[in-house]
Amino acid sequence: MTETTNALGAYLRARRALVTPQQAGIPDGGVRRVPGLRREEVAMLAGISAD
Repeated sequence: MTETTNALGAYLRARRALVTPQQAGIPDGGVRRVPGLRREEVAMLAGISAD
């Protein structure tokens, strides 16, 4: 199960990295450690909880 979880996490991180905050209409909040959207930003755009 760990391999599946890691593969799914890697896939989701790769998808989030493809969209910049500017493309999604989110104001840039400063320094980002990784490219793309944060989990919370994706959840907000989807209308669901990040938890």
